[in-house]
Amino acid sequence: MKTGVLLVNLGSPASTSVADVKTYLDEFLMDERVIDVPYLLRAFLVRGIILRTRPKRSAEAYSRIWTKEGSPLVVTSKNVEKKLRSLVSVPLSLGMRYGKPSIEDGIKDLLQQDPSIEKIFLIPLYPHYALASSETVIVKTKDILKQQFPHILLSVQAPFYKEPHYLNALEKSIQPYLKQNFDHYLFSYHGIPYRHLRKTDATKNHCTKTNDCCNVSSVAHETCYQHQIKQTTALLAEKLQIPKDKYSITFQSRLKGDSWLQPYTDYAFKELPQRGVKRLAVVCPAFVSDCLETLEEIAMEGKHSFLEHGGEYFVQIPCLNEQEEWIDTLKHYIENNT
Repeated sequence: MKTGVLLVNLGSPASTSVADVKTYLDEFLMDERVIDVPYLLRAFLVRGIILRTRPKRSAEAYSRIWTKEGSPLVVTSKNVEKKLRSLVSVPLSLGMRYGKPSIEDGIKDLLQQDPSIEKIFLIPLYPHYALASSETVIVKTKDILKQQFPHILLSVQAPFYKEPHYLNALEKSIQPYLKQNFDHYLFSYHGIPYRHLRKTDATKNHCTKTNDCCNVSSVAHETCYQHQIKQTTALLAEKLQIPKDKYSITFQSRLKGDSWLQPYTDYAFKELPQRGVKRLAVVCPAFVSDCLETLEEIAMEGKHSFLEHGGEYFVQIPCLNEQEEWIDTLKHYIENNT
C-alpha cells in the first residue's frame, strides 16, 4: 500500500499584525477541543470577550520572538520536514492544525508528490495525548479525508512520551546543561483543564476519580495527559540522574475561570527563589519545537520574573527543534510505519 507521511504541528499566525493574530486565535480558540463548551457559549467567550483584547497583547508577544523567516515554530517545522525528506523514501509533507500550511494543504501536497497514495501515516508532533493537541489533529485529519479523500486510509503515530528514541533525544539535548550546576530543574508543560482528563478517560471512572490515579495501572493512561507527562519526567530524570528533590513539574498557558492542572509555572518562578533556588533550568518536553510558550512565556517573561524575585541565573533549555537525534527519531517512526 502506497503511503505518505504527514507531520502536523500547532501552527502560528501569518504575521505579527493584530489582524493576523486575531484570525489565528479565532481558529484556535473556537476549536471545540480547545474550549470545550457549547458553540454559542464558546462564541460568546471567544468573539465577545477574549478577541476584544487578547490579539493586541499576543501580537506584541509574537513580535518579540518573530524572526526574519517568520514564526519560529513554523520555520523550525519546515526545516525538520526538509531534513526528513532527504532521509526517507516515502512522500512527506507538513501541515499545521491552525494557520498555514493547513492539514488540508499538507494532504494535497502529498498527493501532488504521488497521486497514487492509498494511506497516510500521521505524526502529531506532540509527545503526549491531549484533547486540545493530538486529539484535535487526529479528528481534523479524519474529517478532511472523509470529506475530500475518502479512498485514503489513515494510521497514526501513538503518543511517544516514553518511547526510547524520543527520551534519548531529550537526554542528549539536556545533557550539556548539567555541567552548569543548577539548583533545580523545572519541567514545564502546557496546561489543560482537569475536565479534559476525564473526557479522554476511556473508562470514565479512573482519571481524577481514583486515588493516585496516575500511578494505578489503567487503560485510561493511553490517553491521559497527566500520567504521560509524569512518565516522561520521571524517566528523563532517571536517565539524567537528577535527584527527586532537584526537579519538579509545573503547568503553563492556562485560561481564567476554570480549574487547570497545577502547580502553575509562573507561580514557581516567584516561589523557587524563596526556597533558596538561585540557579534554575527550565525544560519543556511537551513542545518539540520552540514557540511562543517557550521563547516568550518562559525564556523572556519567566526569566524576568525569576530574577526579579531573587533568582540569579536562568536557562530555558531549547526544545528538540532540528537536532539530529530528533530527526533520527522521526525517521525511525516513519520507517517502522510505512
